[in-house]
Amino acid sequence: MSSGQQARAQAAAITPGTLPQEREKPPADRLLALFDGHRLSPGQRRIAQYLIDHLTEAAFLSITELAERVGVSQPSVTRFASALGFSGYPALREVLQPMALSAVAGTPDSREQIRHNELQAAVDAEIENLENVRRLLADTNRVLEIGRDLAHSVPLTVLGLRISVSLAEYFAYAARRIHPDVRVVTRGGSVAYDALLQSRAAGGSWVIAFAMPRHANETLAALRAARSTGLRVVLITDPTLGPLVEEADVVLTAGTGSRLVFDSYAAPGMLSAALLQAMADADPERTQARLEQYEQVADQHGFFL
Repeated sequence: MSSGQQARAQAAAITPGTLPQEREKPPADRLLALFDGHRLSPGQRRIAQYLIDHLTEAAFLSITELAERVGVSQPSVTRFASALGFSGYPALREVLQPMALSAVAGTPDSREQIRHNELQAAVDAEIENLENVRRLLADTNRVLEIGRDLAHSVPLTVLGLRISVSLAEYFAYAARRIHPDVRVVTRGGSVAYDALLQSRAAGGSWVIAFAMPRHANETLAALRAARSTGLRVVLITDPTLGPLVEEADVVLTAGTGSRLVFDSYAAPGMLSAALLQAMADADPERTQARLEQYEQVADQHGFFL
């Protein structure tokens, strides 16, 4: 008799398929798509981040005004536009302006959806984060490929420092039920480097890393250490552009809920669960055997009520 968790693993198996046609993405998603896949210099990342943070205003600035706001030269703005594949800044601005107008037209004020309760507003923001993860997971083939890579890495290292420790420990706790050797790294510095080096020496090929804001320098150092040992990196992080993404082979973004005093992580948690499902799908026989073994041990020792 399958346990409830076994049944869920079977019923929720991801079906490979083609990317479906979707409704037009929100302006923020379309803006991020412009930057996706491009290697940007530090100065260019500053320009990109300014556009993300001030889209409705920045889209109508002249090249001189934008350069002054960001604190870069006008040629830097031109090179930024060229790096994104545009003939120049005017061509980029022509693409940005419809996004800005769409963002203004779709504000909560115009839809009369302002919440009087700040807690409800925080939940609304998390729903939007989850919607973005839903769009990210539309390409099931990509999710399955990442799951296979993680499942076949023995050992598999899970990295999360500071605020990201809880996400790393959740992923590692669940992954141990379906994977034979999961190693979690929650301390930086030489401790992290030693663990990563040992993982690679033992035959590991991948690290899955969690990096939620505020991003720590020691997380960047750990990712660079992982790459230096020959490990490849899947990074789950928030949509903010930064140097962390340059140290990852695969980047998956999930927004954090930041409306309250402390951030919430519904979207990164959902993304983690999806990757765990993909790992389970990569080797169904191993998954079922390990879940059965776990249930037998749990029942034998009375772990649960």
